[in-house]
Amino acid sequence: MAEGCSQRGGLALVGPAAGAPTCPHGPTLLFVKFSQGKEEGRRFYACSACRDRKDCNFFQWEDEKVSHTRLAAREEYNRSHQPSFTHRQNVERYKSFVQLPLSKRRFCQECQQLLLPAEWEKHSDHQFLCDISTAQLKSPSQLLYPLENKKTNAQYLFADRTCQFLLNLLTDLGFRRVLSVGTPRLHELIQSKASQEDFRVRSLLLDIDFRYSQFYTEDEFCHYNMFNHYFFGGEAARDTCRKFLDEDNGEKVIMVTDPPFGGLVEALASSFKKLMEMWKETGKPGHDNKEMPMFWIFPYFFECRILDCFPSFNMMDYQVDYDNHALYKHGKTGRRQSPVRIFTNLTPSVIVLPVEEGYRFCTICQRYVSSGNQHCEICNSCTSKDGRRWKHCVLCKKCVKPSWFHCNSCNCCALQTHSCEQTDAGCFVCGKAGHKRSACPSVSHTRTACQDDKKKGHKTQKGVKMGISKRSAMKRAIFSRKKVKNKKKEA
Repeated sequence: MAEGCSQRGGLALVGPAAGAPTCPHGPTLLFVKFSQGKEEGRRFYACSACRDRKDCNFFQWEDEKVSHTRLAAREEYNRSHQPSFTHRQNVERYKSFVQLPLSKRRFCQECQQLLLPAEWEKHSDHQFLCDISTAQLKSPSQLLYPLENKKTNAQYLFADRTCQFLLNLLTDLGFRRVLSVGTPRLHELIQSKASQEDFRVRSLLLDIDFRYSQFYTEDEFCHYNMFNHYFFGGEAARDTCRKFLDEDNGEKVIMVTDPPFGGLVEALASSFKKLMEMWKETGKPGHDNKEMPMFWIFPYFFECRILDCFPSFNMMDYQVDYDNHALYKHGKTGRRQSPVRIFTNLTPSVIVLPVEEGYRFCTICQRYVSSGNQHCEICNSCTSKDGRRWKHCVLCKKCVKPSWFHCNSCNCCALQTHSCEQTDAGCFVCGKAGHKRSACPSVSHTRTACQDDKKKGHKTQKGVKMGISKRSAMKRAIFSRKKVKNKKKEA
């Protein structure tokens, strides 16, 4: 595999490349297919934000020569897929909208757009909401339909419990500015409290969902792709972010991000590091040797990959809940233990978790843990990741899930119903050791041969059927002729 590549599901991310072609979501990323740790085939560019070709079908080989005609067509396609209004136009529209009486405030649910009276006729056959109140305008995440593409721009919105916990934690830690990267509900909560005299926290939302530009000014929202660190608003939007990070000499600012769980960790980490570099570029003393404070909210099973990108991070036990996720929330309709956690570069001991929700402070680990996370004296750590009490395996020399048992064939712990990974016994297909049936190089040939045999079989069966049908037709024809002759003789 190429140096600097990061692999995922048979695909390796080479990373951002200088002069990469663009799609409607900004500069594309460079990928390569791999097999057994080695590059396999040509490198290619694909959309940074969309893993599904149905959402963005951009594809170009790295060494492909693109004609001027095709480049012009691509630029036109990219322009045609941009929002119909600019951010500044949306701000002006909002000013006009809030001056309207309540009876003339309408929101088109199909177009997800605030409507001015002159636009009603164009949307006459659409469904819309009437009498949009000021409270609704201050809570756009509840007015807009959540985008729920898990791989692109999934908007699983924080539950009120989680949102309020995060804000209380940030204020207790002394932060006064929050760079909200893909966390619209946290930004919304901060904005709603801005008018309070004793509230000092400010937020800047960076999000790929341009619909929020209808509700926030250019100093409150930047259209941003967190997979390629792309500001759609150009240098002006980048300067807005830079100035926000530069306030108060770069102090008392923290980045809070909640990316789509299907996103590439390495691509996200690259963008977050660039935002951290923007913070360092403020040139304040001491920033060169420090990391910008950060909360990265992600499922616990990505821990290893996040720590590979940010070795200084630790995972907290707090379980993050969402309003509109079928599983990641408390209650009868979701699972009781959400797998989503907070990864941070802050000292774990300062992250105080709510005792009333069952969290306690471990004096040995010097951090808050869930009630079921018991300290292991052998590992000398509170080892549970999912909220249950884990058990120590002497053979594996680590703690494992309570439902796991040590498998002597695999030489590791796993579920009792697992399929053994041992390959010394030999492959079921070719009999050779060192690989399983699924990775056998002979499988493709075997499958092809089987498919060919099946096709031949189908052809043979078809031929037999055709032969039978032809013979039957001939018999019927002969029989009908004999009948006619017999009738003639009788006449």
